[in-house]
Amino acid sequence: MQVIIPVAGVGTRLRPHTLTTAKPLLHVAGKPVLQHILDRLEGLPITNLILITGHLSEQFNELNTKYPVITVKQDKQLGTAHAINLAKPYVKEPVLIIFADTVFDADMSVIMSAKADGIIWAKEVDDYQRFGVVVHKDKVMQRIVEKPTEPISKLANIGVYYIADYKSLFEGIEHIIKNDIRPKGEYFLTDAFQHMIDHGKKILVEPVQGWYDCGTWECLIDTNRILLDKQPKHRDIPGCVIIEPVWIEDGATISHSVIGPHVSVAAGTVIENSIISESIINKNASITNAVLTASIIGDDAVVHSTPKKVSAGAHSNLGV
Repeated sequence: MQVIIPVAGVGTRLRPHTLTTAKPLLHVAGKPVLQHILDRLEGLPITNLILITGHLSEQFNELNTKYPVITVKQDKQLGTAHAINLAKPYVKEPVLIIFADTVFDADMSVIMSAKADGIIWAKEVDDYQRFGVVVHKDKVMQRIVEKPTEPISKLANIGVYYIADYKSLFEGIEHIIKNDIRPKGEYFLTDAFQHMIDHGKKILVEPVQGWYDCGTWECLIDTNRILLDKQPKHRDIPGCVIIEPVWIEDGATISHSVIGPHVSVAAGTVIENSIISESIINKNASITNAVLTASIIGDDAVVHSTPKKVSAGAHSNLGV
């Protein structure tokens, strides 16, 4: 199978960090969001990755992965169906489509045994009004309803899909583009799925065990906490107090500090005389005499004498 991952978004809700780093390459729990997603694909027979790029597209040329990578530039943001349609010339097999806004935990092995034209993964939520929800009958998708006011379904569409009948998918995309079906000014992939269903195709609904948003500063901090609870990377550092769970990379230098819980620290960072909790510290940052919580510190940023919550972009110099 082939994997299509749209990564063209500008990430306005995560500025200033996305001014210098593409949103899927922001770090959480010691890895880029995109790497967490690729880790979930282990064991699947993947031929290649097709990345639909846009903002800071050159950063994906250095992606470290064992899979062959094809990059396609999306010059205009015309919606999710438009993005996937750009991959059409390269698709020769069933496709797994993953939107890189979230990290998920799911049994992907169901792909190998599913007798259907596709699979959509969904997560039951209480605040269903915030999402597109999947309506199904006996685990077979009927439709997706955007932000319902009534509890017609509590299964949120998480943006992970397997399409075995990829030709039917592109027929659906062609239909909505040809007929200019674009509510809110965009061509939606879910309308292409509806076209498949209306023409007799069977799309199964499968649950996910975990779904972790990476779309805002606050959500990224929360996802960092959840993922560190699952897989920390501990280091004993003389003269420091380390409160688990943390992810401290080799190459980070920390002295006379209290680190944790739920802190990830990238290589090259220097931390001195500081207390840090619930935070993400990116590479080559310098933090001195600071008390930080629920903070994100960008690459090469300098933070000193700062007793508060901070979101410091790359190359910032922040202090009081």
